[in-house]
Amino acid sequence: MRIFGLAGWSGSGKTTLMTALIPQLVSRGVTVSTVKHAHHAFDIDQPGKDSWRHRQAGAREVMVASDHRWALMHELRGAPEPSLDELLRGMSPVDLVLVEGFKRHAHPKIEVYRRSLGKPLLHLDDPFVEAIAADERMPEFAVPWLPLSDAGAIASFILRHEHEAVRCRS
Repeated sequence: MRIFGLAGWSGSGKTTLMTALIPQLVSRGVTVSTVKHAHHAFDIDQPGKDSWRHRQAGAREVMVASDHRWALMHELRGAPEPSLDELLRGMSPVDLVLVEGFKRHAHPKIEVYRRSLGKPLLHLDDPFVEAIAADERMPEFAVPWLPLSDAGAIASFILRHEHEAVRCRS
């Protein structure tokens, strides 16, 4: 599966950009799935719900299914966090998987950057950053700059990059 990521510090706008990119890509005929890395203990389940009770009772996996969607919750129960590659192996095939987070993983990505956060630039130490999406261009940028507010241009950049990557592998 082809993957392309968004990486940046908390508060930089990764999720906002992701939710703007998905419809841009889908409207161009690209099937998209996403993987989001959470940096804290998160839960999609609610205390008291049947699935929550199953997990509390010790189930390793709980699948919830309806005629609209299904979800699988897998309790690690002390096992190490799965790698991005392991997570991707569990997904159904699509044209493109957008990855939010996993900034240390070796996959092509765009750095989402806001100077106002006062954080260091990631792309200076990450050879997999192909461009930077920021609200302003800065002389320190060592990769192409994309306006953070222009999801259409960013989607076009990703598709051009993926097209070039496929062409180079052929």
